Amino acid sequence: MKVLMVCLGNICRSPLAEGILKSKVDANQVYVDSAGTGGYHIGNAPDPRSIKVAKEHGLDVSSQVCRKFSVSDFDAFDLIYAMDKSNYSNIINLARNKEDADKVKLLLNEINTFDQEVPDPYHDADEGFENVYQMIDQACDVIAARLEK
Repeated sequence: MKVLMVCLGNICRSPLAEGILKSKVDANQVYVDSAGTGGYHIGNAPDPRSIKVAKEHGLDVSSQVCRKFSVSDFDAFDLIYAMDKSNYSNIINLARNKEDADKVKLLLNEINTFDQEVPDPYHDADEGFENVYQMIDQACDVIAARLEK
């Protein structure tokens, strides 16, 4: 099983989602990666605030490298989780067919049914990153439980 986490720049939310889900699954069974729909930070490490909040929870995301989502990701991944509706739409707009589109889900729909978004903490104070971490962590618990069956 291959899972891709996607946000806008691949520096805040999706690196956290990648690190959190990786910590909850067997790496021999589930491959997890992340990407951004915008190419603003290609080749960079995650935002220092994402690295910091991950570290506070015992995770190291500092070696991740930001990359841009591409159409080939539909072939490479079984599940694609978008952090918000804008990124969901950006991904769906690249889908070549129903099979591609069916792989794409809003991350927080794993824990609720009303299309809640993971807010972008980039322009927030540091507590925004902790709030985002908690939201993603809850969703990843559900995903990991399903994938480990």
